[in-house]
Amino acid sequence: MFPIREATFLALDVKLLRIEAPRIARRREAGQFVIVRVHEHGERIPLTIADSDVDQGTITIIVQGIGKTTKLINMLETGDVIQDVVGPLGEASEVSLFGTVVVIGGGVGTAIAYPTAVAMKQAGNRVLSIIGAKTKDLIILKEQMQATSDALFVMTDDGSDGTQGFVTQKLVELLQGGEQIDRVLAIGPIPMMSAVADVTRPHGIKTIVSLNPIMVDGTGMCGGCRVTVGGQSRFACVDGPEFDAHDVDFKILAQRNTLYRAQERAALESLEADPAGDLEEIRHCRLEQKHPEVGPQAK
Repeated sequence: MFPIREATFLALDVKLLRIEAPRIARRREAGQFVIVRVHEHGERIPLTIADSDVDQGTITIIVQGIGKTTKLINMLETGDVIQDVVGPLGEASEVSLFGTVVVIGGGVGTAIAYPTAVAMKQAGNRVLSIIGAKTKDLIILKEQMQATSDALFVMTDDGSDGTQGFVTQKLVELLQGGEQIDRVLAIGPIPMMSAVADVTRPHGIKTIVSLNPIMVDGTGMCGGCRVTVGGQSRFACVDGPEFDAHDVDFKILAQRNTLYRAQERAALESLEADPAGDLEEIRHCRLEQKHPEVGPQAK
């Protein structure tokens, strides 16, 4: 079981959790993720490691409450525990001295982009960051991205923060302004990543995206995270999660992500009808942590 040391909302339905996981904290690299199971009967979902603290033995994840499990995670508070946190999983980001790197984060994708932006800056790159969301209240990690970037551009659909428009508009502006860009990393909704790839393709700029398809075991055994890259099947959990954006079939990716929409909707409705049931599972785990004599091992 993994105790939650901090649970703080960053934006509407977006929560930061700092979790005690010292072995993962020691080994994780930018771009890697964990698979989390909230309680014994919960589903397994992948979440990117946004940050870690080796001295404190903690990792940080940022969760947007959309489906049953993510909304349940966002109900947790400091002192609660998570049943399973497995990782670090996936290939780490390719970090090197490329020159000028543009890091793009759309919505909660900024949490995934942030650790790679930090690593790129530490490697000596000039880092230009573009973060975007529908509105100001959904912008996350603005100060952190500012601190690790040579320049930060904020885009909102409604113009409530930064410049009104999409992240791709700022990318186009940079290119049209003569900016020499050597590499782009884009993380966010599938349509956004696809649009970024369309912008950079004519310029021949290496563009990397981090994919988050349906995933179960995280070891390449289940095949749930299969994606089509360069006309071939790859597994996001072991071959990724980062791939060359110009090779990704975003249409197939979007279709696969909707396969279980009906089941996801039913699960969410079940949680909304009786949130106490799932929360009771979690509170029981917390009880076992403090009093092992009541747990299964005591039987």
